[in-house]
Amino acid sequence: MAIDDLRREYLLTKLQRSDLADNPIDQFQLWLQQAIDFDLNDPTAMVLGTVDENHSPSQRIVLLKDLSDKGFVFYTNSQSQKAQQIAQNPNVSLHFPWHKMERQVSIKGVAEKLGIKETLAYFAKRPRESQIAAWASQQSRPIKSRELLLQQFEKMKAKFAQGEVPLPDFWSGYRVKPSSIEFWQGGAHRLHDRFLYTATDNGWNIERLMP
Repeated sequence: MAIDDLRREYLLTKLQRSDLADNPIDQFQLWLQQAIDFDLNDPTAMVLGTVDENHSPSQRIVLLKDLSDKGFVFYTNSQSQKAQQIAQNPNVSLHFPWHKMERQVSIKGVAEKLGIKETLAYFAKRPRESQIAAWASQQSRPIKSRELLLQQFEKMKAKFAQGEVPLPDFWSGYRVKPSSIEFWQGGAHRLHDRFLYTATDNGWNIERLMP
C-alpha cells in the first residue's frame, strides 16, 4: 500500500468568522455538542501534550470531564508521568481530533491542580470498579504482567469491600486554563478554515489563519 496515495477531500462544511462566538468556550461547547449529536466515538477524548525536564514531549489521550470559562478539566494519578511533567512545567497542549466531522480543536494553556473538594466530588461519581482501579494502579510504573495488576485490583477490591471507596491521596484533577484555542474545519483542495482565539487583557482576539 502506498501511504502517500491515501487522501480525501474535506467537503462537509465551511467555517466563517460570522459563525464564531466571541468567547471560544462558547464555541467549543457548541462544537462538542455537535460532536455528541453526530454520534462520534469518545467525543470528549483529547490528546494531552506535556514536556519533561529535558524538553522532550509526551502525548496521551485523556477524557474531558468538565468545562467552564475557567478551563478544561481531566483527572489522573498525581504520581503519573503526565502529572510529574505538569509539576515541572505546567504549560500543556490539548487536541480534539474529530475526524468524521472534519474538525480539530487545538488548545494551549497552563495546567493547575484542583483542590480536594472538587476532585472528591468527581471521584465519588465514578463507577466503583474505576475507583478501585485508581487504588490498584501505580500509573506509569513498570509491571511484569497483567496478572499482577489484576491481583492488585482484587486485593484493593477486598480491602474496600465494605463502605465507600476513599479518594486516594495520589489522585487528582487538573484544569487547563487556555491561552489560545484554534478551531479547524477541513476544506476542499486543502484550503482549510482555521480561526485562532488568543487571550488578551480585554478578552479574546480572533484571527483567521492560512491553512
